Amino acid sequence: MNTELLKQHVKKYVKRLQKPSPEHLEELAKRIERRHYYQSWTKEKILAMTLEEFEEYIAKLWAMLIWGNKKYVTDKMIDRHGLDHVKQELAELVWGDESIIDRWDRFRGKVTGMGPAMASEILCHVHPKDCMLWNRPAYVGLNYLGVKNLPRYNYQLSGKRYHELTQTTKIIVRELATAGVKDPDLLTADYFIWEELQVESNLNAIFKSETEEAVAMYVDDSGDNVADFIHDEVRDKLKDIGEWLGLESSTEVKVADGSVVDALWQQSIGNMGRVVYVFEVQTKGSKDSLILNLLKSLNNPAVQTVVAVSDKKQIEIIKKHAFGVQGLKDRLRYWEYQKVLQVHEALASVNEEVNSLNLVPNFNWK
Repeated sequence: MNTELLKQHVKKYVKRLQKPSPEHLEELAKRIERRHYYQSWTKEKILAMTLEEFEEYIAKLWAMLIWGNKKYVTDKMIDRHGLDHVKQELAELVWGDESIIDRWDRFRGKVTGMGPAMASEILCHVHPKDCMLWNRPAYVGLNYLGVKNLPRYNYQLSGKRYHELTQTTKIIVRELATAGVKDPDLLTADYFIWEELQVESNLNAIFKSETEEAVAMYVDDSGDNVADFIHDEVRDKLKDIGEWLGLESSTEVKVADGSVVDALWQQSIGNMGRVVYVFEVQTKGSKDSLILNLLKSLNNPAVQTVVAVSDKKQIEIIKKHAFGVQGLKDRLRYWEYQKVLQVHEALASVNEEVNSLNLVPNFNWK
């Protein structure tokens, strides 16, 4: 981390705090209220949550700004896991006795639909001395300060890496304390990052060094656990992208006899019926099985196009396997998984900005 650059920004930030605007004081009051709200949820209270309370608990998160329909997110989690399972794992994440490394990895392995931004936001509000808030602004801010090898995608943020980033962010906390900020913690550091270090807001600037990043370009070489994480993350984000495009979107869908696909987009067209697009995410396993599954999916007359999603190397192999397969090759498309993640990030940014305008009133939680 470039500590000299950090000190320059801390100095500017502290100077601004000395003459706070009315808007800043109002925001500060909201921050205190949010902290008290999440810290009020003890382990026992989380385990006793009603569905309505869980929906409120999730809807209040900053990470939920990308969703106009916040209930969509909670419904997706509950439909997949059941409310009791989600509450149990959430209680263990926030209040468990194991290390944060183990609690993080356990939660990420057992609950889908609540990514690092949501999980770390809860942890940071409840345990601001010990847990950082990891999201896109944190990435931008730490990247600006010269922190290397930052995780760009969810699958890269293991419990170990989250703990390391927390220790790195504590450097910011120490600099804030040295500069005179009273009792700073990791939540204070998050406010500082948000207000002072968002100097690289253009997505193109973030993506420009994509080919230089130390990411798992070839997922089949990354080990089974990483491949599974990538598969599930890409599958779920394909569903999100479909939703944001205004399509009916779902995962793990049976579209024809013998064919269950990872993700599906569909659109009704007046009284003419519906069109369907299916996606299969390939991170490991047999390419022939992938081809057969996609071919079977075309037995559904509503399926217009099938898409194989993988890395560059595997896509070339899939193309060779699909070449000459009658009825498939002309309707098969290819999408690199990193492009899917980039599209998701871009659309999330757009949705967050549009939703911040409050064009559609949100449900008034009480």
